[in-house]
Amino acid sequence: MKKTRVTFFTDNFPPESNAPASRTYEHCIEWLKQGAEVTVITCNPNFPKGQLYTGHKNGLYKKEMMDGIKVIRVWSYITPNRGTFKRILDYLSFAVSSFIVSLFHKTDIIIATSPQLFAALGGYCSAAVKRKPWIMEVRDLWPESIHALGAINNKRVLRNLEKLVAFLYRKANKIVVVTDSFKERISDGGIDPSKIAVVKNGVNHKKYFPIPPNQELIKKHGLEDKFVIGYIGTHGLAHNLDMILEAAFEVKDPIIHFLFVGDGAMKSRLLNKKKELNLTNVTMLDMVSSQEVSQYISLSNCALVPLKKTDTFKTVIPSKIFENAAMGKPIILGVEGESKTLVEGYGVGVFFEPENKADLINKIELLLKDRLLYQKCQKNCQQLAADFDRVELANKMYKHILEVVHAKNSIKDKGFSVKHRTTST
Repeated sequence: MKKTRVTFFTDNFPPESNAPASRTYEHCIEWLKQGAEVTVITCNPNFPKGQLYTGHKNGLYKKEMMDGIKVIRVWSYITPNRGTFKRILDYLSFAVSSFIVSLFHKTDIIIATSPQLFAALGGYCSAAVKRKPWIMEVRDLWPESIHALGAINNKRVLRNLEKLVAFLYRKANKIVVVTDSFKERISDGGIDPSKIAVVKNGVNHKKYFPIPPNQELIKKHGLEDKFVIGYIGTHGLAHNLDMILEAAFEVKDPIIHFLFVGDGAMKSRLLNKKKELNLTNVTMLDMVSSQEVSQYISLSNCALVPLKKTDTFKTVIPSKIFENAAMGKPIILGVEGESKTLVEGYGVGVFFEPENKADLINKIELLLKDRLLYQKCQKNCQQLAADFDRVELANKMYKHILEVVHAKNSIKDKGFSVKHRTTST
């Protein structure tokens, strides 16, 4: 039986360890098990600092194998995540490079993931030229999210991005989104709901599961006898970590300690703020590899999942929820909307109003003092993690891939049949 050849366009891929890189890699691994032949076209690893990882060069073209996945790395203009013009140049350069390289690669279907949006544009252009079906995966709503963060405020740029998004939605054979809210928003914009599939984020149970706290790391970072509130991930504009540091300044209980692990556009600013406030109850560490993340999650008593207070973020579900739940860490959630419904529905944590320091402190103290509530949240974490198994979700998406490929082949077969009968007549 012929293997289905899948080509995936993505701006992030291991050794980068952010959520989109992990989702794509883990999905591709499962698709290989289903009999697919998978190629990933990506840039050279540089997220989140906009600096090349050790051992990598920003060459025009490099091919490697990663656990059975053919990875093609292409040149892109690499820049830190600051400045509208430079970021757009970064995104566009990847779209152009990935498109050109893809023309020399055989495939049955193309998948392109957004953000960033221009990766999806590269995927669409490749599919159009090669006359192959394509799926647009939407992990964030652009340009709404970047506008909500103030990353881009130029009205002309935003209008053009809106037109581009609408165009890509129309042209995609299938749209795969990560939340129910995304599907509702996109269908409200005039896209047929039957064209939109929901494949939510989940967790790799081989990587994230309950483990005892790493005692060596606890001693190394002075976390003995502390109630640790952990934040592990990107330190970006969306996460409102300034407010978390301000809340830490107002915390009176010496047992409560905040642990930040990661990097991003706001990291240097946050380090300066920590110094200015003379925070002794906050530890800020550099980004760790994806293999080390679970060891640092093990240090926490609770997981902090904050975002800025904006209607746009009511539609998202941060992947941190699933990873921390799988390790039995109750969630302290500062995200409204679908995330709040999920966390409260499963009973895996507590909600605080985004950007409300007093409410955050109250909820931390509640989980510290109410042991029955804490233990109940821990127990409920097991069910949430089980219901969002990455393997099952990857297989769900692969079914959508096969459906699109078969539908395209069916149209081709019918077209040939009609042409053949006409010629015979």
